[in-house]
Amino acid sequence: MKYILLSLISTTLLSVSWPVYGVPFFIFAALVPLLMMEHEISKFSKIKRKSWAIFELSYLCFLVWNIATTGWLYGSKNPDGSNSLQAVLLPVLINSFLYSLVFQCYHWYKNARGTYWGLAFFIAIWMGFEKLHLGWELSWPWLNLGNVFSEYPKLIQWYDTFGATGGSFWILIVNVFIFYTVRIWQAGRKRKSLIKNLLITAVLIVFPMMISLIKFNNFDEKPIGQINVLMLQPDLDPYNEKYVKDNAEIQSELLELAEKKSAGKIDFYIAPETALPGSGSILETDFEKSFTLIGLKNFLEKHPKSVFATGVSSHRFFFNADEKPSRAYEIQDGVWIENYNTAIQIVSNGEIEVYHKAKLVPGVEIFPYIGILKPILGDLMLNFGGTTSSLGIDKERKVFTNPYNQGKMAPIICYESVYGEFVTDYVKKGANFLGIMTNDSWWGVSQGHKQLLSYAKLRAIETRREIARAANSGISAHINAKGEILEDTFYGDETALFAKINLYDGETFYTRTGDLLSRFSIFVLGFLLFYPLFKWIFRLVANLNFR
Repeated sequence: MKYILLSLISTTLLSVSWPVYGVPFFIFAALVPLLMMEHEISKFSKIKRKSWAIFELSYLCFLVWNIATTGWLYGSKNPDGSNSLQAVLLPVLINSFLYSLVFQCYHWYKNARGTYWGLAFFIAIWMGFEKLHLGWELSWPWLNLGNVFSEYPKLIQWYDTFGATGGSFWILIVNVFIFYTVRIWQAGRKRKSLIKNLLITAVLIVFPMMISLIKFNNFDEKPIGQINVLMLQPDLDPYNEKYVKDNAEIQSELLELAEKKSAGKIDFYIAPETALPGSGSILETDFEKSFTLIGLKNFLEKHPKSVFATGVSSHRFFFNADEKPSRAYEIQDGVWIENYNTAIQIVSNGEIEVYHKAKLVPGVEIFPYIGILKPILGDLMLNFGGTTSSLGIDKERKVFTNPYNQGKMAPIICYESVYGEFVTDYVKKGANFLGIMTNDSWWGVSQGHKQLLSYAKLRAIETRREIARAANSGISAHINAKGEILEDTFYGDETALFAKINLYDGETFYTRTGDLLSRFSIFVLGFLLFYPLFKWIFRLVANLNFR
């Protein structure tokens, strides 16, 4: 019961730290009880299968944490209208297992190499796992530790230097040092040593926050210009209305909303993810002939020197097996199709610019490692009224440039806004503000859409770019370059949000270097893993030479 209690204390501290309902300061000690549980079992317990007990208890901790923070996934609907147990079950079970595996590797390494080497390994492997979670096809970085301060932008202004992954490193360092302090106290009961370590802990926590407050209060970057943006929020039910309403009706209602809310000159109209066409998708080779998109061009003729950016569902056909992309699938002999979650920019007298979403939601937009898993799982894809196959992607980021002013928008589509280093690629391409097109209504009134909005603040700080966020029926918002929400809407409102967006052209240290501390941690992880092997080889060679 003692070990279960320690596991559940960690669970509680992790859960109550999480945005948007939590208090993040608990995160600095959240992993300490779990580390104590591992230490107690390894050193003092009479349990026969110690490794298995540690795995079970860590899995319990991470399972409850995942349920408490991402259980809102249950709000997703099956095609028959029932809540999707599968939508929450698979991410929660798999993610909890992966976190437990990371903790188990720490346990094995610590037993083999000792406590101090083990704690260094713990930080390195956790950081390595978070980096993996940002890059592979099973990507789910929602619970990366650095995200926890997203509701407190004043305290994390230094994320413009090391990003949210730097926040994870900070949190892990503090947790490990608190655990070290507890162990030193248990071993020697020396008050002087305890006071010294508590002071060091306080400095580790407070010093980055003090730097952040100074940066926040002295932020003086001068914008290179300002544009007027109208973010459209059509409140289109993604399960019913989107696939029942006539496409022309959906387009007409969107443009009516844009017209009604247009006050003076608008430089950018931004509509949400897959706002058009409704049911089906638009053939990309016929974009210029599409009735839906021609309607948008006609709208722009009434609003000269404006551009319209929106999310659409689109597709392409391929008739040559050698030229078809890897994610295209055959619909009949010799004909392949590839579907996309797309952002487009329309100018009244210009070509339509196109960007395909590159960070896809596992199980919904991409079948992870399809060549390996599909023979095992079959067509086990979550169908939220959209695609049931892996979508095509763009390998490089693109920027939508307004030909009438200085505005250069990063067309970030929904889930992509969770990825820090990924978003910096838009800025490197010249984006001077971030435009997020999202549809947060899949999960209903829950923590899901609130957390996704909150994470966008991190991207504003990391890149020092203002954000215009257009949501379908989530929360549309204007976020400044310090991560503050200046204006926003209510969930479920059919409305539009006007904002004057400041444009910035500088690059932060994080934009230039990305997840530097993650790469450093992976290097340390490699050293910790292979140094004993190299040392053994050198000894072996030395012994052979001596003989």
